[in-house]
Amino acid sequence: MQANYNGTSVIQNSGLHNGTEMVLQSDYSLVFVNFNYRVGALGFLASEEVEADGDLNAGLLDQRKLLQWVQDNIAKFGGDPEHVVLHGSSAGGGSIAHHLTAYDGEDKGLFVGAVPQSPFWPTQRNLSELEFQYERFVSDTGCSNATSALSCLRSADLATIQAANVAQPFAEGSDNPLPLWYWLPVTTGPGTLVPDNLYDSFEAGKFIKVPILIGDDTDEGTVFAYNASTEDDVSQFLKNNYPLLDQAQLDQINQAYPLTDPLPNHAAYFPSAAAAYGDAAFTCPGNTMAETMSSFFEPAKVWNYRYNVIDAGNVAAGLGVTHTFEMAAIFGPGFAGSAADSYYTTNADIVPVVMNYYISFVRALDPNVHRYPGTPVWEAWGDMGGGRGFRLKFETNDTAMEEVPQQLADRCALWRDLSYAMEV
Repeated sequence: MQANYNGTSVIQNSGLHNGTEMVLQSDYSLVFVNFNYRVGALGFLASEEVEADGDLNAGLLDQRKLLQWVQDNIAKFGGDPEHVVLHGSSAGGGSIAHHLTAYDGEDKGLFVGAVPQSPFWPTQRNLSELEFQYERFVSDTGCSNATSALSCLRSADLATIQAANVAQPFAEGSDNPLPLWYWLPVTTGPGTLVPDNLYDSFEAGKFIKVPILIGDDTDEGTVFAYNASTEDDVSQFLKNNYPLLDQAQLDQINQAYPLTDPLPNHAAYFPSAAAAYGDAAFTCPGNTMAETMSSFFEPAKVWNYRYNVIDAGNVAAGLGVTHTFEMAAIFGPGFAGSAADSYYTTNADIVPVVMNYYISFVRALDPNVHRYPGTPVWEAWGDMGGGRGFRLKFETNDTAMEEVPQQLADRCALWRDLSYAMEV
């Protein structure tokens, strides 16, 4: 049974993932569950007033409710409540990280495996730091003078709520550019749903130990990065998304991501901004999950990949292999939103390769058992240590194992060192 979390849905929901082709190709051995949850201010409004008379991290609680519903009801649809595998991309992958670490890693029997794809770890602030956000939201909805601001919000019509449900600068940042993500999970302390920052939870071993398949794309940051012309532009972009970074730390980042060869249709420092954000928000979190799972669980039950399937249109646009570009291969072209034309032509051969590894993991908690004929054995991450491991490199007609390069491990070590300031 596969429970699927839609991606990028801290801000908006996307019901684009259709499991029909996966179920068909699995010989009807899967039950696919896709669901929605509250997002934006409706899912992640935080303040002491909300904590006292409501629920923090309501969007994540919606997901927990779904997982419990699956336990109670999936057998009626032919599913097995004792074999639930979570899959989520982007914010959905980040949600999986939260469910793995929820309640300090207490296993409540809701799932037995996980596939966090490009897991998104944004800044994760504490309650006092988000009071400004709540006060601004209350003001923008016309509830500032109400006897109870929260009661006023609850009685407001949806149009009023949605008009205020927009990104604005963090208190320590600016609006040029606005932060990419504004309504986010809030840290609520030991023993709770969001007990700590994710780096600390994983590195303390406070997570549920289950087989896991994790991956990312070669150019994770290109669809998000500010079109930076200078180092200062890169710094401001990162500062606005991680508002507690100081100038010395921003200088460290710029040294790690210097000016490189230009990309089509973009300013000079766009590649630096894209590489930095992609590593910080997606690639290094995924590698950290793989590394810590291998350390605290079983190295043989952790698999990692890099998706490097080239699309001529993306290359010409200066975007490379973009964030979650593999969705059309996992679900099949036409079953995961609008697929690139190359998935019907030059990249058609990669679809059954990717899909069957995924199906195999969901069915057997191992991507190799039911893999596509003629494809390589997907070796586990292993116990190399130092932020390095083995991963499967997906390329059309050239899928093969590779090692995580030392240069990437070094960059990820930098982000780990900065994670306290970034509140990740």
